Amino acid sequence: MNIAIIIAGGSGARMGQDIPKQFINVYDKPVLIYTLENFQNHPQIDMIEVVCIDGWHDVVWAYARQFCIDKLKWVVNGGSTGQESIRNGVYNLEGVASDDDNIIIHDGIRPLIEPSVLSDVIAKCDEYGNGVTSMPYNEQIFLVDEDNEQTTTRYVPRETLRRVATPQAYKFAKLDWAYHKAFEEKVGIYGSSYTNTMMVELGEKLYFAAGSDKNIKLTTKDDLELFKGYLGMEKNKWLK
Repeated sequence: MNIAIIIAGGSGARMGQDIPKQFINVYDKPVLIYTLENFQNHPQIDMIEVVCIDGWHDVVWAYARQFCIDKLKWVVNGGSTGQESIRNGVYNLEGVASDDDNIIIHDGIRPLIEPSVLSDVIAKCDEYGNGVTSMPYNEQIFLVDEDNEQTTTRYVPRETLRRVATPQAYKFAKLDWAYHKAFEEKVGIYGSSYTNTMMVELGEKLYFAAGSDKNIKLTTKDDLELFKGYLGMEKNKWLK
């Protein structure tokens, strides 16, 4: 079974709006619903759980009914950090998910996940026990000199780098074990840590899955305009 955990627990302060960014309407539809529809419409996804900012649970259920997201089975409270939110979603599946179930973690503010990317993440998880969407890094990366931050003499070959994002998939038994261990031992749960970095800090090997440049994260108002642009491109079916 494939269960999606959609993380929608953030307040969206950097977007500068009066409501959390996952609930901002774009062409009369909330950002979160665009995300959920990708999972609703994917034939391999069996159930969906949303980890939501407190006070917005009823809104999520109402939108789910309005937009026919019938794979949504749970809405649970987010935490004070991203890792706490994911942990809450994982713990909520204890006694529900089987050890060998694939748990797909995805940011609610990444609304352009392509079916092929989601399929490959699931396939990698079936084969290796996890799958993390990734893309090559196409820019040059230089290291700032310690003595003068305006200069450099070293660079990192871009062929050795991968950009990793969500969706990410893990077998439930390993994922549940990892979050218990991480929070008990205070490993991989602070700052910008996410499931992927936590797993590496716990000694786990990750397997790259397919990615897409369209899989943008809506953090600022400029990202929102880019999202609208992508939606407009999809509407122009005559474009080759």
